[in-house]
This record gives sequence, structure tokens and C-alpha cells, in this order.
Amino acid sequence: MPVESPRHSVSVAGITVREDGRILVIRRADNGAWEPPGGVLELNEDPRGGVAREVLEETGIEVEVRQLTGVYKNMKLGVVALIFRCEPVAGTERTSSESTAVEWLPPDEVRERMSEVFAIRVLDALEGNGPYVRSHDGRVLIPAG
Repeated sequence: MPVESPRHSVSVAGITVREDGRILVIRRADNGAWEPPGGVLELNEDPRGGVAREVLEETGIEVEVRQLTGVYKNMKLGVVALIFRCEPVAGTERTSSESTAVEWLPPDEVRERMSEVFAIRVLDALEGNGPYVRSHDGRVLIPAG
């Protein structure tokens, strides 16, 4: 009997940083959590295009996708997230069916507003020494090794 291949989902998110250092975040409509805008990569799109689409759909902000800053895997769900640093280029903040609030968050509020697994994505992108590769269980990071 053939062994079934593991199934993974690939998501993308944009850490969009303004000139004043503030980061674009949304409050998700489904669970109220603060996160960088992002979502599941569609089969027919490249990662950079997916990031730009997700950020625009969820926030109204058009971005230029700069560089990959990290790869994060949810070990329980099999979701691999590709995180990119972005620069805003146009648009006006607005909510969507997926977001109940859109804000430009100061970096010192990231840890208090976001869960560990999303805060680390923002902080890694701000640090700029990536790309980082990290695993988590959906709530907390799993130490490498």
C-alpha cells in the first residue's frame, strides 16, 4: 500500500514598515487577534504576488515586496508561512471582511498586542538578519534542535 505524502499549506504575510518605523497590522475578524496581514498562497501565484495581494485585500495598502525575512512552520497544522518585509507605496487604510481594524503599530507594542508566534515574525523582519527558520505549535515557539 502506498504511503500518503504529507500535506502542507503555504501562507504568506507582509511586514509592512512605514518611514516612521510603524508596522501595518490587522485585527482578524474571525478570532480578534492582531497579526500582520497575510493568508494562504493561491496555487497559481508566486509568493511575492501573494503577499502584495493579501496586504492590499486586508488593509487597502499597496506594497512593494522587499525581501524574505523568515520561514515559520506550524508543526500541528502543517502550515508553512513565508514572511516578507514590505514598503507601503499607495493606498488608504481600510478594513475588509477579514479585518475589523487596521493600524500602524509602534515596534514597542508588538509583543504586547500579538501572540508569540506572530510577534516573532515582526521582530525578525525588523531585525533584518534573516531569513530566520522557526517552528511553533500554534501558540509558542519550539526550540531548534
